Amino acid sequence: MQLIVKNNPSVIAWLFTGIILVFCMIAVGGLTRLTESGLSITEWNVVMGAIPPLNEADWLEEFDKYKQSPEYMHKNFDFTLEDFKFIYWWEWVHRQLGRIIGMVFLIPFIYFLAKKAFTPKAIQRLVIIFILGGFQGFLGWYMVKSGLVNEPRVSHYRLAMHLSTALLTISLIWWLILDILNQQKSKIQLSKTVKKHALFGWMTLGVVAIQIIYGAFVAGLDAGQIHNTWPTMDGQWIHQGVMMQGFPNALHTSSSITTIQFIHRWWAAVVVLCIGGLWFTARRFEYLQKNHWKGLHVMMGGVIVQFILGVFTLLYHVPIWLGLLHQLGAVVVLLSTLHHLHQLKYSS
Repeated sequence: MQLIVKNNPSVIAWLFTGIILVFCMIAVGGLTRLTESGLSITEWNVVMGAIPPLNEADWLEEFDKYKQSPEYMHKNFDFTLEDFKFIYWWEWVHRQLGRIIGMVFLIPFIYFLAKKAFTPKAIQRLVIIFILGGFQGFLGWYMVKSGLVNEPRVSHYRLAMHLSTALLTISLIWWLILDILNQQKSKIQLSKTVKKHALFGWMTLGVVAIQIIYGAFVAGLDAGQIHNTWPTMDGQWIHQGVMMQGFPNALHTSSSITTIQFIHRWWAAVVVLCIGGLWFTARRFEYLQKNHWKGLHVMMGGVIVQFILGVFTLLYHVPIWLGLLHQLGAVVVLLSTLHHLHQLKYSS
């Protein structure tokens, strides 16, 4: 069954626009975190929050609200109004982009629905994507709220949930696009070897997901600001801060900053090995065409660059530009792995 009843380039353009916007949302979210701007707006107002302060009185009112937050009282107590405006604008842009994404999705969706461009199966998937987008907005506020109570820091668990939902959303859009682009092609009967390769690919995707979650833990706890050496941690292959907790318990804790960084830095090597294994074993599949190999090379090159970015981000104490590139690199690795798994089903 075709996902799109008509060959409508506008639908593809709309979905690709969604991919780009969600990618930008992840980038702006990363910049909001790296500039420590996420706790600047202390209220969640879906409608009226779209209007920023318009005059000096409005700015002073927002600044007074911020002064009641733990971040101001314990950390940014020396902030001027101009300092506050800087962090406010980053968070406002982040929230505003979320509103824009919602409108860009909903209005064309209603239009294409009226034109009967979708099959029922496609409608179900698009509704799920829309619900995830709305849930992502709620998770954003749920995350921010955790930093407005006692400590001026959001929960790393909630940050991981927020990022994971964004990546799940962009992955579902990407998979739908790939389905539509290949809907005219015939699926092939996979051999046992290819099936095993695909199973390993899905396991690799799980490995990537775990690494992304621990990356969010590292970000939420500022774990990249300590042990800024590589490959050892301050001269130790297994830092005593990890050893004190004992194995295997150290692998399951998320309260130790040292342990979280230890897991994240070495799980990165597991990710590289798994994706390298995918790339190497795929060379045996003669039916793979040029477009398959382009995707494979992006996946392999992407994970190597991502690993290098991670090392230099750590060595240089997480500068904003490196931290942002490292976060976006995770998106490239994730989507390129999904592309490879999807394309295995087609011979051209």
